[in-house]
Parts: sequence; structure tokens; C-alpha cells
Amino acid sequence: MGTVTELKYESPETAQAVVALLSGVGPMARIFAGGTDLLVQMHEELIEPTLLIDIKGIPETREIDVTADEIRIGAAVTGAELGEHQELKSRWPGIVEAVELIGSYQVQGRATIGGNLCNASPAADSVPALIAAAAKVIIAGPNGTREVPAEEFSVGPGRTCLAAGEFVTSIVLPKQNQRSGDAYLRFIPRTEMDIAVVGAGACVSLNDDGTCASARLALGAVAPTAKRVAAATDILQGNRLDDGVLAALAKAANDACAPIDDKRGTIEFRTKVAGVLACRAVKIAWQRAENR
Repeated sequence: MGTVTELKYESPETAQAVVALLSGVGPMARIFAGGTDLLVQMHEELIEPTLLIDIKGIPETREIDVTADEIRIGAAVTGAELGEHQELKSRWPGIVEAVELIGSYQVQGRATIGGNLCNASPAADSVPALIAAAAKVIIAGPNGTREVPAEEFSVGPGRTCLAAGEFVTSIVLPKQNQRSGDAYLRFIPRTEMDIAVVGAGACVSLNDDGTCASARLALGAVAPTAKRVAAATDILQGNRLDDGVLAALAKAANDACAPIDDKRGTIEFRTKVAGVLACRAVKIAWQRAENR
């Protein structure tokens, strides 16, 4: 028989205490927020941690702080809590839409936005929406606090930019222009509770004359990490949303894809759907910006 590894549990009350625990145990420690991915991985023996560090006792990880300049979402805030926060839903409906697609209603009560980000799945629903929103990830570690753009956080499937002793404390959404809107859409084979075959997040701001002032588009499940489609900004900025612009936008989304073939979708299918979803997400974000 193999050696049984003792699993310890800690629930620190400060970020500094979490960093100390991570630094002491190293890669055998895991951050525990909602646990909806972590516990499955442990059950399937994909990972065998010796220490679970529960971050829900740290106030900054459990709060949604709204100011005139930003919205700061704690890493351990659940999808259900985001969906009930009226100010966040009003300002960033696309972010809430993305998080509310993660799992079932029961899972929503546990799954966290920070966990979805840190799991670093190429198909994570929240990540394209966060990238489109130009969100920042706040990280605590042995050298203090640093921030990383959401688009730079994942570096590969299941891998993040977190260094030894670091963990995510919160996610910051910037202040929007008055006429701004965002949206997230995904394609799945079933009607619900499935993993995205393609995801698309969009954020658009409009000028007073109805042209695009700024725009960001991001895709998920079409590359090793969710990625921003930089060409979309140039295509949309200064223009109206006509057929020519939409055709160029779809092509830019297609060109940004580097997907794989698997049982859920072929390379050709994913690439085609990416262009379709990109246009639909931008249309919704644009309409929301017009209605502000």
C-alpha cells in the first residue's frame, strides 16, 4: 500500500498569513475558495496537496467594493453573489453573464470568480469577459502586492503567472465611460451546464456621434489561453457598426484562433463560430452602450 498523505486545513484571516503558509509549504499547498474545481481534481487524484488554505476568512477576498473609479471584486466572491449585486449588474452585465454560466445553480453558490480565473482553463467563461473589460488581477506575495492585466494572467492550460508564495486577492474593473456596454456569449453543445466550445467577450464605448470611441474583444476556448483580439479595436474604433465593419470583425476573430480538434468541436468549426460569436457579442455590447 502507498503512503497516506496527511491533509491539513488552515483558515488565515490576513493575506500576509496566506503568503507565509504558501511560502512554507510550497507547491503542496492549494488555495481553497469555492472548491468546485479543486475538490474534483483531488477526488480524481490529479493533485494531492498536503495543505488547503481557505481564503474566505480574509475580508478583502469576500467583498465587492464599488467606488467612482473602479469596482473591486474579492477573489472568493461567488457567482451567486455577483448575480445579486445590482450595481455590478448595471455597470458590467457582461461580467455577470459570464460568471453566471459557470455550472448549475447549486455550483453558483460555491464557485468563485477568482477560482475560475486561477483554474486557467482555456474555456473558462469569466476570463474573456474580464479581458474585454480591461480588468486587473491583484496578487499578494512575499514581495508585497502587484497587479497584472487579466489577459496576461494565464500563461497556458492550467498555468498562471503566479510565482511561489503568491495568490489572487481580488479583481479590479475600471471605470467605464458614460456610453459603454459589455457582453459575453458562448457556444455549447447542450443548453446549459457545459464547457464552452467558443466564448466571446466584448466591451464597447461610443462617442456622442454614435461612432465607436474604444472597443475590446476577447475569445475563449480557441487557443491555449483566452486571448484578446487586438485587431478588433482598430476595426471598430472611429466607425459605426455596419456590415463592412462586422465582416472585418468576424475575419479578425477567425484569424486570431488557434484551436484544437476534440470531441466537442473541430478546428474549422471553432474558428467559424468564433467569428459569429464575436459579432453577436459586439452587437449586444454596442446596443447596451447606446441605451446608457
